[in-house]
Amino acid sequence: MTSRVYVLAQFKPKQGKEAELFEVLKALEPDSYREEGCLQYMLTRQIDHPSASRNEYSIVFNEIWEDAEAWAAHGRRKQIQDFFETQVEAETGLVEDVLVTAYSDESVDFDAPVFE
Repeated sequence: MTSRVYVLAQFKPKQGKEAELFEVLKALEPDSYREEGCLQYMLTRQIDHPSASRNEYSIVFNEIWEDAEAWAAHGRRKQIQDFFETQVEAETGLVEDVLVTAYSDESVDFDAPVFE
């Protein structure tokens, strides 16, 4: 078991904005890979495949962080905060909705927060 945090950040683009959103998100990759504790930060697009379902969240970051603090520090970065302010929260942004989920491969005490 490790203290690693596995994150799926799924984005539902606004109608007709998938290609533009993909490029904006792609620009976040290089600096994120340089962050302390970042083991993987890979942007992917949904594909059609007979063994897979499709959903409206067609763009996904697959992230692996050394620990919860490294992931939390990533979320505090100005570049990440600016993205959420301009693309998710702003009416003019490219994102209709976002779903971020985090996973661990060790037992977690659900009464205690993993990070703040």
